[in-house]
Amino acid sequence: MNAKENVAVVGVGRMGANIARRLRDLGYPVTAVYDADRARAQAVAGELGATAPETLAMVTVSADTIVTVVSDDASMRAIFAANGDSLLDGAARKLFVNCATISPQVHEDIERLAESRGASSLEACMASSITQAREGTLYLMVGGSGAAFERARPMLEGMSSSLRYIGPAGSAAQVKALVNMVMNSNTVALAEGLGLGAALGLDLTMLREVFAQTGANSRVLETDGADMQAREHDVYFSAAHAAKDSGIALVLGSECGLDLPVAAAAKAQYDRMIELGLGELDKSGVAELTFPGRSPA
Repeated sequence: MNAKENVAVVGVGRMGANIARRLRDLGYPVTAVYDADRARAQAVAGELGATAPETLAMVTVSADTIVTVVSDDASMRAIFAANGDSLLDGAARKLFVNCATISPQVHEDIERLAESRGASSLEACMASSITQAREGTLYLMVGGSGAAFERARPMLEGMSSSLRYIGPAGSAAQVKALVNMVMNSNTVALAEGLGLGAALGLDLTMLREVFAQTGANSRVLETDGADMQAREHDVYFSAAHAAKDSGIALVLGSECGLDLPVAAAAKAQYDRMIELGLGELDKSGVAELTFPGRSPA
């Protein structure tokens, strides 16, 4: 892939919009953006000098490479539908780069559908957040054919500070599911540790400093610890997404005949947040369930 190829972005929420901005900054012509929220798509299109097509088929026509950033399996299958309005219409020779965290099987199915239309498909799973998408410092794990990866490599290198090719379709999604399973479990454990510290009357700043110098240290402590203490839960990675991603890992575990009780317990906490109307808080908001004196209801 070279800088003269046109790019479109489907799904311009927090992550997708920043990916589109980054690609524009890199010199890629962002010709079209699409979102289920048409007003959002029009706003981002106006900012980038792109179009906001009314149909998915028009998105495919407008670009050589289409980056998708959608929320779940159902949304992914909808934009790649075999019938009706679909990115697959006129898809011959196009490259789809799919950045959503979805089930590995869906990535495998999308690759088969794309190839049946003469197109190529990659999964480019992101282990980073909004700021990294804008700055081009994402950690990207890629799955798909080697030829598709080489075509997309220059663009992906511009989006990331670390780029890792994992293997065939579905394999990067498996790794991403495990990354998020462990991260989500760490977040719940940290919320419980700080919550218990608060109940014991300990200085939480001191406690976080001790955690950072001992076996309790983790990347989650760095990203979420202070937010849990200060009750600052501006969303970078929502509790609803944490629940979804933990669920993907649990399904994989079940398919392998494994019991994953820690992952299941973490998912139950995020499910509870959703039930309480807190699903759109950042995952650090799980501390609202564990700190004394905080009433999530």
